[in-house]
Amino acid sequence: MDNSVVLVDQNDRPIATMDKIEAHQFGFLHRAFSVFIFNSKGEMLIHQRALSKYHCGGLWTNACCSHPRLNESTVVGAKRRLHEELGFTCNIRKVFDFVYKSEVGEGLVEHEFDHVFIGNYNGPVDANPNEIKAWKFANVEALKSDLKLHPDTYTPWFKIAFPLVVEHLEIKRNAA
Repeated sequence: MDNSVVLVDQNDRPIATMDKIEAHQFGFLHRAFSVFIFNSKGEMLIHQRALSKYHCGGLWTNACCSHPRLNESTVVGAKRRLHEELGFTCNIRKVFDFVYKSEVGEGLVEHEFDHVFIGNYNGPVDANPNEIKAWKFANVEALKSDLKLHPDTYTPWFKIAFPLVVEHLEIKRNAA
């Protein structure tokens, strides 16, 4: 398994590759993706990260997030990880990207140029227990409330991306 990440500049241009843990120890900016999946009821698939994850274990987050491999597009990497973590694939589309930097414990720093994708899926989920402790489809309004009441139970990137995804969907819905 490739444990390297692609280091990028502020414009997402590749600079080099580096071991994933080392990049997080130094807080170097690297390419990442986050996938948000919705079912036909408009509920969002979220999961609780496995306790054994190298950071943010036990925290709730979006359907899937990870890093593309060198010379792998973000959409191909996102579909690959969706299958590896949740056991399914579906059509996804990129909606935006953002850069964030956050300490995530154990002396590690997430500093990512995060490409955000959304998709729809209604089939079975076969969660990988090495990646995921629990998963569920959550009502978006209930999720907004829970995020305000219990922000420490969610990953740093989810707290940034979730409201942006919701805003994107509301703008799209209002334009229709």
